[in-house]
Amino acid sequence: MAGWTGAGLALFALYLQISLTGRIDSDGANSALQAWDLIHGHLLLHGWLFGDATYYWFELPVNGVTQLIFGLGPLAAHVASALVYFIVTGCSVALAIGGSGGAARLSRAAITVTVLATPLLVAATVWTLIEEPDHPGTSVFILACALLVDRLGDCPRARPASRRWLPLVICVVLTAGELSDATVTYVAVPAIALTCAYHMLAGRWRSADAAVLLAAGASLPLELLTRALMTLLGGYQMAAPRSQLAPPGQWPGHLAIMWLDLRDLYGAFAGPGTTLGTAGAALGLICLLATIAGLGKVAWTWRRATRAEQVVAVVIIFNLATYVLSQVPTHDGAREISAVLPCGAVLAARALVPGQLTRRFSARVAAACGLIALVPLAAAAARPQASPATGPAPGDPGDEQIAPLTAWLEEHGVSYGIGDYWDSSIVTLQSGGRVAIRTVDLGPRPDGGGLHAYVRGWETNALWYDPARHDARWAIAGIQRSRYSVRTYESLFGRPEAMYRVGSWIVLEYRANLLTEIWPVG
Repeated sequence: MAGWTGAGLALFALYLQISLTGRIDSDGANSALQAWDLIHGHLLLHGWLFGDATYYWFELPVNGVTQLIFGLGPLAAHVASALVYFIVTGCSVALAIGGSGGAARLSRAAITVTVLATPLLVAATVWTLIEEPDHPGTSVFILACALLVDRLGDCPRARPASRRWLPLVICVVLTAGELSDATVTYVAVPAIALTCAYHMLAGRWRSADAAVLLAAGASLPLELLTRALMTLLGGYQMAAPRSQLAPPGQWPGHLAIMWLDLRDLYGAFAGPGTTLGTAGAALGLICLLATIAGLGKVAWTWRRATRAEQVVAVVIIFNLATYVLSQVPTHDGAREISAVLPCGAVLAARALVPGQLTRRFSARVAAACGLIALVPLAAAAARPQASPATGPAPGDPGDEQIAPLTAWLEEHGVSYGIGDYWDSSIVTLQSGGRVAIRTVDLGPRPDGGGLHAYVRGWETNALWYDPARHDARWAIAGIQRSRYSVRTYESLFGRPEAMYRVGSWIVLEYRANLLTEIWPVG
């Protein structure tokens, strides 16, 4: 136990170092602000307008816990990001080592970590997998359910008394996952239902499988009821998930995009910002091929496969299938299929390492697997640290350093203002809440009389724009990359009282409260 604890602490330390080499932008900053509201008693997040996923039941609480220790700021966000990925890794390892012992457990754990760490050799993929509360964290719900389903009959420690509670626990976990991310609805629920239905038809553990099948189905209306109750009590609002099917004629093209995104997800390409270059890309390709081999092994030995192997295999198939059949696929959409990575790591470890190793080679195999796992971890952690708030990370053409702008605003006593999405909440996070910059969007007026500024209906809080609560007399205009120029603000709010050049930004100072000119959600 001491050895596993020490290895876990070392792994978390490496993940944290890797997180510090990445960047945080306004997406991650908004999640940090949501978590800040949670720990200050706003449990229903009244006023918040979420995107198509909330991450309400996992990432936000983890973020809140770190803020209780470190306060609101980039450090807490980095620690939370590393902790989320560490928990994903822990759940994956727990699944991978099932049914093994001794050196085989160590070897499987090391292979699992290798598959999850190799994509972190790519600077941009660090942002996808770790830096933002996103779909990778949703894997915790999926992996937790696979662990629970596995206890129905294949795990020798599963006692009849404990199995009676499994359907209820699975229902609760699925409901929480569905409230956080629709991926659980469209991937995890059908995967568990299909696995249990197979075992029912095969005549094995009929009553327990039927109970879990009913629990998975019951989680769907329970999630709708819970969300409706939260809304009735004044809770957050959210955009509808994108779940439309694409025309069949687009599916072949989506297959090609899916393969490219799989390579991105596994780090199986050599490009700008790829640590170890071709060697790192080769390792990523090996991990991807090992996942395919693991998936093939489960399909070939389906009747003898454990429930855990069956669930994670079906999760991979469902995640890829829904991606191909939907209108979502893009050339940077690896996050949409991120559940494939931890599930694939589990199958790869189980396929490459048998449950028991012969004594003659066990120590050598375990040592070799451990050394291989250290390669991507050490190389990714060796990158220079990025800005405490936002990148660009080395080799990642991301956001410009926001720290100089934040420092200037603090020095000049700016406490409240408006700006473009990418220049707003990240400033608020960087300053620890001392400077609040709120996002505004631009759109045509309903009467056709030009543009108007309105509250962005995505990852923002409607209460921020109440002129009776807040006084915003500052606006942030960009010189190069911002959508909003000085001329844009002047057309909306008139000529400012003063303008200041700060790096790549122009800070505009007005006499009147700009919030009085901002329309509700457009």
